[in-house]
Order: sequence, then structure tokens, then C-alpha cells
Amino acid sequence: MRLLIVEDEKRLALSLAKGLTAEGYAVDVVHDGREGLHRATEGTYDLVILDIMLPGLNGYRVCAALRAAGHDVPILMLTAKDGEYDEAEGLDTGADDYLTKPFSYVVLVARIKALLRRRSQGGGGASPVQVHGDLKIDTAARRVFLADDEIALTAKEFAVLEQLTVRAGEVVSKAQMLEHVWDFAYEGDPNIVEVYISTLRRKLRAELIRTVRGVGYRLETEQR
Repeated sequence: MRLLIVEDEKRLALSLAKGLTAEGYAVDVVHDGREGLHRATEGTYDLVILDIMLPGLNGYRVCAALRAAGHDVPILMLTAKDGEYDEAEGLDTGADDYLTKPFSYVVLVARIKALLRRRSQGGGGASPVQVHGDLKIDTAARRVFLADDEIALTAKEFAVLEQLTVRAGEVVSKAQMLEHVWDFAYEGDPNIVEVYISTLRRKLRAELIRTVRGVGYRLETEQR
């Protein structure tokens, strides 16, 4: 599988390329919107990771140009912005998914695999809604439901829950949570993880997120 990363933050782009190469993907990186459009048009890629704020052409225009030219390559958009308008605009231009920085690397890989799986299955795709008992997480719409009630979460709360969700039943350590949810270079108080876990427990149910003492946290997949 060949991936194209169009991202002007060179440190982030190279970190992603290194990680995705280790996952077994062939990865090309460019840092400019015009170059990204050229490479995506001329190359044969299975997926494009496209930043929105780019020099030359922004990600919206690159995405729109690719779709207008008939290219149906899956596009995962990245942005430092965070708002419903930005997400709607990104999806309206033809993007397949949308991820706000800072994001979890594990979640990014899960999104990539889901998009590639949908493509290989002819567009039917795996559902973006993950269900664990009466907890439902819609990763595409960024919505969370507990039984029939929608639970309002901040962007960071959702990112923490999503990190637990993509590894449901497994233990996620505090270090892993800091690395993937708080970006690659977080240097703040590591106890921030406990703060967000406590908030999620209050908003959801305490027993949904289990503390494995000395190891980390686990989203319970079997609920009573």
C-alpha cells in the first residue's frame, strides 16, 4: 500500500512517515499543496493524508481539485483547526475522514486501515460506529451515546476515549496516552491523563474504564 503525506510541519510529517513505514506502508512526503496535488494526480496512491493549512494550495483546494478530476483516492484530512465548520467544509470538498491535531497516532493508523478496508470492499466499508455494550462511539461524526443518551465531550475527552476504543479490551498505559493523544512532544504534567479519565468516568459510567494498577487503563468490552 502506498501512502502520500502532504504536511508542511516537517517534524510531524517525518514522524508519521517513519511510523507508517514501520507499519509496512510505502510512504512519500511532500510539504506543499501544489506539489501534493501534482504527486497525488500523477502517482498511484492508495490513500492521501492531507493537511488543510498548506503553502501553495490549502488542503480544501487540493481535495476539491482531485475530486473534480475524477480521482477517488481516499483522503484523510488533518488540521490544527477545531470546529464544525472546518469539518463540514473538509467533508464537503470530498474528504473521506477528518482528524484534528493533536491526534493519537494509534487512532490515525486505525482510521487509515478503516479507509483502506472500505476501499477494498468497494466502498461499503466498516461502520465508523463502534459498540461496546450500551456505549456507542461514532468516530466519523465525533458523537458518543450511552444507551439512548448522547454524551457531550470536548475534543480532548473524545480523543482519550477514542484511544481507549481503538484498543478496547487492551490496557493503554499513561505513557502511551500522553504520546498519542497529547502529540509527540508533550512536556506537561503526566497526571493530566488521570484528570481526563476521571472526567470520562463521570460523564459515562465509572465501571466502563478500568484502572489496571501500575499499568494503565482499559475500556471494558463486556458490560453487565
